[in-house]
Amino acid sequence: MINHQQLRPCPFSKYRIQASQAWQLLSVFTGYQAVLSLLLCIAFQSSWGPAHLGKVHPSLFLWTAYAYFLAIVATLPFLGWRQPNYVWQTGIHLCLDLGLLPLLIYASGGLESGFGVLLAVSVVAAGILIGGRCALGFAALASIDVLAVEAIGDWYHAFETTHYTYAGMLGIAYFTIALLAVALAGRAEQSQALADQRKVDLANLEQLNEFIVQHLQSGIIILDTTNRIRLINDSALRLLKLPAKPRELSTLPGLLVAALREWQTQPAQNFATLISQTEPIQARFSRLPMHGETLTMIFLEDSALHHQRVQESKLASLGKLTASIAHEIRNPLGAISHAGQLLGESDDLDPQDLRLVEIIQNHSRRVDEIIDNVLQLSRRNSAQRERLFLKTWLEQFCREFQETASRDSLIDLQLLPESPSAWADPVQLKQILSNLCGNAFKYGTPDNGKVILRLRHDASQKPCVEVIDRGPGIPADQARRIFEPFFTTSSSGTGLGLYIARELAQLNQAKLEYDFGPHGSCFRLTLANADLATIEL
Repeated sequence: MINHQQLRPCPFSKYRIQASQAWQLLSVFTGYQAVLSLLLCIAFQSSWGPAHLGKVHPSLFLWTAYAYFLAIVATLPFLGWRQPNYVWQTGIHLCLDLGLLPLLIYASGGLESGFGVLLAVSVVAAGILIGGRCALGFAALASIDVLAVEAIGDWYHAFETTHYTYAGMLGIAYFTIALLAVALAGRAEQSQALADQRKVDLANLEQLNEFIVQHLQSGIIILDTTNRIRLINDSALRLLKLPAKPRELSTLPGLLVAALREWQTQPAQNFATLISQTEPIQARFSRLPMHGETLTMIFLEDSALHHQRVQESKLASLGKLTASIAHEIRNPLGAISHAGQLLGESDDLDPQDLRLVEIIQNHSRRVDEIIDNVLQLSRRNSAQRERLFLKTWLEQFCREFQETASRDSLIDLQLLPESPSAWADPVQLKQILSNLCGNAFKYGTPDNGKVILRLRHDASQKPCVEVIDRGPGIPADQARRIFEPFFTTSSSGTGLGLYIARELAQLNQAKLEYDFGPHGSCFRLTLANADLATIEL
């Protein structure tokens, strides 16, 4: 937030002025007073000054001019120290004008000398420096001053003619000038307040943009016209394995620089694939026209994430097709199952025929189960993610699962001292873990020990939930295919359980992996950390 200290110089009004601006204006007014007083002294002492200077009372004019100049010079150190405060110093400067300028006017022959306009400058200064009702008060004092000058001159017959009408007109002019100065100062105050608010909005918007760019899942690099790096976000540093934010293009990986050079010569080729030590990186180049220059933007994306999105698009289309096919299969399947049931009720069948009917019924039920899974997969809703405190949530899941499965004390729940939080759909997360725990009891070896349900952090501080059985593990040639649809090593399985679990994980921006550890097969579910903000692009 941008914060400017404000002053309220007039206690009788709401007029406010920024402290820095107020002191700057007071410095300008003090400079004007110093120059004016010095010029009056020089003009009186020299021959080129007006003849009416001090014509009524020369010594009064001279000593008043000197006193005016010395008083202003004496205030300069206090102005630099800003002590006493602004209100006191402004009042002193204005009172010097209201007290000494009438003496100069009187010594020069009254208002016909033309010095009455100097008080108008003081009234304007009061409207800007003090403002509000206080400025009108100074205008009233200035009007009294000019009337007093004419009255004293008339009383002592110091002037050839008196100008009461002119004094009254000057008084009206002073009030008008004060009102205009106050109005202009108020407009300036509003304009400054609006400008400050715009600065605050721009600063907040800049912080928001910086936060969004830095937390994008895709890497972004922006170069200026001289190929200097103007902006690079954290995702780009992570993808390019850079320890710190570089400033020069030469500090970027050579493959990226070469691809950029090729795009600059052939703009049509705006895609490139960078082969890194881990996963390939997709780079895309584009131009960003700005006022007075054209920036270069480089988008970096992990190829695995890119292929995952393409695969999700394909699977969405395939899901609609398989749902239609499943509906079409279910109708004849129902007829086959009903016919097999009626055939099994016949009394003329021998044992061999009854065995064939049993095979028909078993496989009909299996196909119907496959159709249910396919339809469930195609009808799945989008994830309704919320913040889950995993320690409490896993304790409740463990209790519910063991009560439903009637396997008391078979799960060894291993939690962290703290409770990490994750973004996930609780219903879909429960479906994933129920599938993994069910497989652990079905295909593992619970007799060798309890199934382990463990909560931990991965290398990037994301929360992980691991389900570990006590079985012999999955052969390497089969482990590569366990997440494929319809792949199963069991005669009674459909091969869709792990596939659906992985799809649900991807819906929640989670990652489901298989690993074989010292205790048996380990299915690791890495969830999105709710304490870290990551924005997909």
